[in-house]
Amino acid sequence: MTTPSPRSTSSFDSTNDVAAWFAGRLPDDWFTGPLAVTTDRDEILVVGELAVPANRPEGDVHHTAERSRIAGFREDTRDRRMRVAAEAEQCFGRKVSWAVRCGEVEAAFTTASVPVMTRLRMQERATLDTLIDAGVARSRSEALGWCVRLVGRHQEDWIGQLREALSAVEQVRAAGPDPAT
Repeated sequence: MTTPSPRSTSSFDSTNDVAAWFAGRLPDDWFTGPLAVTTDRDEILVVGELAVPANRPEGDVHHTAERSRIAGFREDTRDRRMRVAAEAEQCFGRKVSWAVRCGEVEAAFTTASVPVMTRLRMQERATLDTLIDAGVARSRSEALGWCVRLVGRHQEDWIGQLREALSAVEQVRAAGPDPAT
């Protein structure tokens, strides 16, 4: 199989194919189940599930054992993850971010912070500035990120419906006539 060029629009760039590529590329003993892979135009996020420590204590301190398991995994796999990420970035033309879940604790090791251009009117900027003045955010960029997370959390079902509708549009578009022929 040939490696697609960066920013390829081939079917090899679908989220399922990217997930399959990582499943084939990563050691089987790293995670307890299938990977959760999410992609967008800029980033590939790979999330794996770690085994919960068998001898973790009960009660509130079990999160400490889970965080410790995550920290150990992060350190022990760093070199290999960096090599795999470099290979994937070359192959897919996107940054690779890593996260793991252990029990109830999830931690992201690397995530892309991608700048986006936006134009805001005075009233919208005033909203961001209020968040800064109140200590909710340190900058307009951080305040805007906070707003986006808030909408995502409170409108999760609606956002999910939009994504499903867009996926259906992409499927119909892909099944349509090829303009090159």
